[in-house]
Parts: sequence; C-alpha cells; structure tokens
Amino acid sequence: MSDASTPLQQDLMRRIVEVIHKDNLQPGAPLRQSQLAERLRVSRTPVRMALELLEAQGVVRHEPNRGMRLASIPPMIEISKAPPADEELLIAIARLRREGELPEQFAELELMRLTGRERTPVRQALIKLEGLGVLQRRKGYGWQFFDPARDMRAREESYNFRLLIECAAILSPEFSLSAEWIRSMRARHEAMLAGPWTETSSVTLFEMNAEFHLGISAASGNRYIEEAMNRQNQLRRLSNYNWQHGSGRVAVTCREHLEILDRLEHGENEVAAALMRRHLSGARGTVRR
Repeated sequence: MSDASTPLQQDLMRRIVEVIHKDNLQPGAPLRQSQLAERLRVSRTPVRMALELLEAQGVVRHEPNRGMRLASIPPMIEISKAPPADEELLIAIARLRREGELPEQFAELELMRLTGRERTPVRQALIKLEGLGVLQRRKGYGWQFFDPARDMRAREESYNFRLLIECAAILSPEFSLSAEWIRSMRARHEAMLAGPWTETSSVTLFEMNAEFHLGISAASGNRYIEEAMNRQNQLRRLSNYNWQHGSGRVAVTCREHLEILDRLEHGENEVAAALMRRHLSGARGTVRR
C-alpha cells in the first residue's frame, strides 16, 4: 500500500478487498461508490479515494461512462483489527463541539487535554469521524470540522428540508424497498426498544436512525435524494451523538419508524409518507426545547 495513503484509506482498501472475495466478484464486475459506502458505513469521498488507490495498483480500472470495474482479483490482506473507536469518547467530542469548547479547527493535543485521554484512542476516534464525513485533516497540521457548529435555526432548516425530500422519496413512482432490508431494520428497532438505555446507546441509536432514513431515501431510485439524505446524516451526526432527549423520545422514534415500515411493507406509501411527515415534524419540535 502507498505510504501516502491515510490509515482510513488503508483500512477501506482492505475492506473493499474483503468485499471482493466475500461476494466472489470477477474481473469486470462493477464497484459502485454508493453501494460500497452504504455497506461499509462511511461517506462516499473516502471510498472514492480508496478505489483510486486500488486503481493505481491495477486492482480497479475506470471505464468512461461505466464507472469503476474490477480489473483483477487481489490477494486477501491479513491484518490485526484495531479496536473500535471508544463510543464514550465520540460522545465527549460531540458534547465539546456542541458546547463550543472544541473550535472548528483543532489539534489532537488540544482534544487530548479536553478529554483527558491518550493519543491512541483520540486518534482512533478522529479517524472514525473522518470516515463518517464529520471532519477532515488539515494540510500540514491538525483537524477541521466540515461545517460550523449548527445553531437551533440551522437544525430547524434541516428538518424542513428533510420534510421535502423524504416524503417525496416515499411517493416516488420508482420507490422500492427489499423485504430483507425491512426485516433487518425492524429487528434492530425492536432490539433498541427492548434493551436498556445507557449514555453510549446514543451512538447506536443515531447510526440505526441514519440508516433508516438513508435506506428510505435510496429506495426512491433518485440519486440526488439519496445524496442529500447522506449529507444530512453527516451534518447531524455529532449533535445526535450527544443525545439530549432521554429514553422516552427514543421509544417514540422507534415506534414511529416501525409504523412507517409496516405501511411500506403493505404498499401503503401515501399513508407512510403522511406518517413520515408527522414523524419529522415531531422531531423538529424537539429542537426548540
């Protein structure tokens, strides 16, 4: 692997190779950024960069008007898996950002001082957030959030925008959800309802929530709706990691999602769109509290 690649890109290259072997892909098979990003639970930009690095190694080739294709089957890359990012640390970063203690541009040493944590877990947390599209490395030194901290008005505007695109997604003539996705999403929501709520549950809750809304947006068959929802998930990730609404709101969210899934499963898309409008309007109301 190239010495110029970041740890995140190296990890994604390995994981893409794992997908190639797991799915038994053959030369000529398409490697779509959107599908890989959803499967690997990262944003498209680092996936594109990882594919470009694999292209430089002859594993992938770019074909005009057809995108990335598998050029040759690479050998599996054996690695010792690094421990996952500490969810308590992710929540601490979200809280520091929300309270204005962590500026738009910062250094790792500053974050270590604010959290009282060692360099290794801090670096792992930053790489995790980089992969999720929350922040990026600055040229030369330090890190930078992609967007300024969002105030109440910005969060309300986000919900207003989502009311437009998510309801339209469900009413799209091309809307289609797989039965497998619905079953998986229902099981995850039911597990969330049944399990105990702890502070670190907020990370699991948000990622499940994000996949729910992104999956419905992607089912519209409209790439621009899907891309817009993916961007909204990136924008709201940190504020939702620092959950402020208690376990009661968690139960409301899960039950409303399950009701929407039930309607979609039975082909009642107009009812599901109305339920989505009610769900997002209710969530928007929590911003003012």
